[in-house]
Amino acid sequence: MNKTTVLVVEDDSAVRNLITTTLETHDYKYIKAANGQSALMETSTHKPDIILLDLGLPDIDGIDIIKRIRTWSEVPIIVISARSEDTDKIDALDSGADDYLTKPFSVDELLARLRVTQRRLASMKNTDPEDSTFTNGELRIDYAAGSVFMNDEEIHLTPIEYKLLCLLAKNNGKVLTHNFITNNIWGSSFDSDLMSLRVFMTTLRKKLDKSSKSGQQYIQTHVGIGYRMNKL
Repeated sequence: MNKTTVLVVEDDSAVRNLITTTLETHDYKYIKAANGQSALMETSTHKPDIILLDLGLPDIDGIDIIKRIRTWSEVPIIVISARSEDTDKIDALDSGADDYLTKPFSVDELLARLRVTQRRLASMKNTDPEDSTFTNGELRIDYAAGSVFMNDEEIHLTPIEYKLLCLLAKNNGKVLTHNFITNNIWGSSFDSDLMSLRVFMTTLRKKLDKSSKSGQQYIQTHVGIGYRMNKL
C-alpha cells in the first residue's frame, strides 16, 4: 500500500478531480486545497509528503506560496501549471520548487514525476554511508546526507537537480544522451521531459557557476546529443 500523502493545490475543480482520482487509483493518500490560504494551512497542519501546486490560484500567486513554504519546510513541491515559458519554470525552480509539469499533462507523466520524488525521499533515508562522497574540483557531493558543496559551502538543489548532478557525477567524463538521462530521471522520454531537462540543466549550471570561485565549467553540453560532467 502506498502511504505517501499528496497535497493537491488546484482551483480548477475538473483538474483537481482528475488528479485526486489518479492518486486514489494508485493508492496515494491526498488532501485538497482550492486556494493559496488553504494550501498554506493544510501544509502546516497535515505536513504532506509531496505538494502538487498550481501557480494560477485566485488569492495568492503560486510563486509566493513556494517562497512562504520554503521559509519553514523542505517538502517536495511539484508545480503543475499552464505557464509554459522557460522563464516561468526557472522562476518557480529558483523560488524552491522541485519539479515542473506543464498543462495539459498526461496521467502517466504525473505518476512518473511522483515516483521520481518518492525515490529521492527514499534514497535520502537509505543511503549507504560507505563510498558516500564524490569530489571533482571544488565540487563535493555527500550522498549519505543528500547534500552538495562548492568550496565547502552548501548549495541548495531541488531533488531533480540533485539527481541530475549525481547521474553526471557517477558517469564522470562520459557523454550521457538526452534519452539516457530522461529515462534515468523520469523513467520516460516524453517530449516534455526533454524540455524539462533543458530547464533543469540551466538552473543547475547557474547554481554551480554562481558558487564556483575558479570559473571552471562542470557540465558540458553536446548539442543534439546530451551532457557530460568534465573531470577537473
